[in-house]
Amino acid sequence: MINFRFITNIIGKLLFVESAFLILCIIVALIYGENDLMAFVYSVIVTLGVGSLMTFTVKVKDRVLAKKDGYFIVTCTWIIFTIFGCLPYLFGGTIPSVVDAIFETMSGFTTTGSSVINNVEALPHATLFWRSLTQWMGGMGIIVLLLAIIPGLGIEGRDLFVAEVPGPTHDKFTATFKSTARRMWYLYISLTAAQAILLLLGNMDLFDAICHSFTTMATGGYSTKQASIAYWDSAYIQYVVIIFMFIAGTNFGLLYVILHGKFRKLFHDEEFKLYLYITLGASTIIAIVLFLNGYANLELSIRESIFQVVTILTTTGFATADYLLWPPLTGAIIFALLFIGACAGSTSGGLKCIRLNLLFKNSFIEMKRIIHPNGIINVKYNGKSVHPNIMTGVMGFFILYMFIFAISSLIMSLFTRDIATACSAVISSMSNVGPGFGEIGPMDNFANLHDFAKIFLSILMMVGRLEIFTVLVLFSKTFWKK
Repeated sequence: MINFRFITNIIGKLLFVESAFLILCIIVALIYGENDLMAFVYSVIVTLGVGSLMTFTVKVKDRVLAKKDGYFIVTCTWIIFTIFGCLPYLFGGTIPSVVDAIFETMSGFTTTGSSVINNVEALPHATLFWRSLTQWMGGMGIIVLLLAIIPGLGIEGRDLFVAEVPGPTHDKFTATFKSTARRMWYLYISLTAAQAILLLLGNMDLFDAICHSFTTMATGGYSTKQASIAYWDSAYIQYVVIIFMFIAGTNFGLLYVILHGKFRKLFHDEEFKLYLYITLGASTIIAIVLFLNGYANLELSIRESIFQVVTILTTTGFATADYLLWPPLTGAIIFALLFIGACAGSTSGGLKCIRLNLLFKNSFIEMKRIIHPNGIINVKYNGKSVHPNIMTGVMGFFILYMFIFAISSLIMSLFTRDIATACSAVISSMSNVGPGFGEIGPMDNFANLHDFAKIFLSILMMVGRLEIFTVLVLFSKTFWKK
């Protein structure tokens, strides 16, 4: 049976964490003296109150979590965080619709970056800060944050960690899962601070620098400006954002190893090499197409192509140009990138490069097996044989991912004017990218979609962020059997 009492206790503690971040927004509201102060005060009171009830009134006898408890608590946490996270929008009246507030908050926590706000710059500073914070918290993971900052929880954390951290492998760290969570967050905070400093040097003010560093490292894409990064029209700022988006799309375990002097592992890692090759290849093709079609000078063509490729591949979703106005070939490449995502163990969404690597390898291995039916030929990754169970999981994930995409696109087509909008809305939500094609291009948003479509896409965002199985396993009969 599910250990509901202990799970309730843990979620209560997590609401304390969410309250702490809401209190940061109160400080921002006091600094700027704007009218959303009481919205955050009320949100803190409600969140702390419910968290206290869940933590202190529920008596816990058994402090052991089974594997199924891990999947249940992760899914419930993301739903509950979204419910309480949308309170500032509702109390402050910045997003009066409950459906829109849920959509905006789920998009924040899942680092999707899709928005229903037509004039971002009209929002008070504290509300803008909260939008960025939701992405920063969700980027590394809410449960990973719990394991990192709350000691003595009574759990080792393996099942919670694996259920939330994106990607099929987590072997870059060798320490315990609690220690791994702390190290990931230390690295995450350090990179966020480094980017903020570099953006300040590019004449971006402190508030905007902090907010954009939050959403870049989370590969979320929320901006404090309606025009996104294009607002500054600065090559320096764009290159800084490109670099940190690319870093955020790299496996954090690999980054940790590199920072400890083992630089050779970077280019010996097959997933990173594929990630780099896709980035360079797609950027080169798009840059050539833009330049030959007279889009701009060579440097701008290169910069715009790299920015759009990295922002889509890492599922960040910032914008510096409207790629819908580019030649058709570039649109086809960008649409393909919506599916891929960056590296496992990063803050990006999508299928992940490691899965593509293994799927391609397995396809070529199958051809070899046809030629050599008696041979024992295994798929290898980084020089080591891949266990058949991992390959089964990768193929199962890919098939299920594409099946959900196809069915969801058909459903979304009932609520959109064209199939491009429907398909791109679905894959953008599943891959946690943000912008798409048609009515939801990089210069538009999701405000005009039907309420059902917004709720449906919100569910897809969570399913995609938690890598499908974590959520869908809750709907199987065997999950609920003793």
